[in-house]
Amino acid sequence: MAGRFAPRPARTATVRGGLSGVPAPGGAGRPAAAAGLRRTWRPEGPLDLGLVLGPLRRGPHDPTVRLTPDGSVWRASRTPAGPGTLRVALRGEVAEAEAWGPGAGWLLEQLPGMLGAFDDPSAFEPRHRLLALTRQRRPGLRLTRTGLVLESLIPSVLEQKVTSLEAYRSWRLLVRRFGEPAPGPVPEPMHVMPDARTWALIPSWEWHRAGVDAKRASTILRAVRVAARLEEAVTMPPAQAQARLEVLPGIGPWTSAETVQRSHGAADAVTVGDLHLPGIVGYALAGDRNADDEAMLSLLEPYAGQRHRAARLILLSGRTPPRRGPRMSVGTIWQHT
Repeated sequence: MAGRFAPRPARTATVRGGLSGVPAPGGAGRPAAAAGLRRTWRPEGPLDLGLVLGPLRRGPHDPTVRLTPDGSVWRASRTPAGPGTLRVALRGEVAEAEAWGPGAGWLLEQLPGMLGAFDDPSAFEPRHRLLALTRQRRPGLRLTRTGLVLESLIPSVLEQKVTSLEAYRSWRLLVRRFGEPAPGPVPEPMHVMPDARTWALIPSWEWHRAGVDAKRASTILRAVRVAARLEEAVTMPPAQAQARLEVLPGIGPWTSAETVQRSHGAADAVTVGDLHLPGIVGYALAGDRNADDEAMLSLLEPYAGQRHRAARLILLSGRTPPRRGPRMSVGTIWQHT
């Protein structure tokens, strides 16, 4: 859930401690030899790790993300420098991070952006009481910016035209089978998603075994063949990035918005083409559970430049239309591209 993304250095939070080239101490229950690089960072305002990083988790069993009882979030990513694992936790008002693998330094450099340093929550002016109250209750909401396009594009393609349950299963099976073990002392087995060449070599029967139809598999194969060009889109404003993604057959406004929301922290990239979102927005803002995309965009027009944030707040408000029937069965088509 396009608009202009313009980082404002003057508002960027201050880094405390910076990136240390000295390995961090092992800590309780962790051997010193397994320690990684570390960094601390202090956000300017409230920060809720669950709200900020939640959109990066594709289901409760995502092999690239783990949550631990101490409040840490673990992420395994394929960075421009190679695979890396990041652990981040809030200790008081400070974010403490540690990273392992060839991509460790890159992940720590990106830490402020991933935690919303380039996002500007103050730019949002609520015009509905529901959104004002939700923002007050959720002050730690910031929009993550990962700086990685393919990492968000591929699972978004998998989510086209199927239930979330099916898409999460496909992502889990493919990453576990064709990815590589995440570096570092991960709390339980984790995997880094495959590189572009590995995605391109996955046999047709493996896509089928993972529940991915030929159309979605073909879209991913087209994407990984031009992976470098797609990753370049992270340097573009979100609207231009979406336009580049949508040049590829099989990638439409739904998929491109879902991607730049995560890769760019795009505050205005509202998701269109979704079966549920228009009705949720319509019900929350106008009592219209039958709203379509056109009606949703009209209701969100007062939030131009911040429409994705408005939609996030609506979803967080809990004000959703009551169910009128059973959940969709697995295999039901429910999203556009």
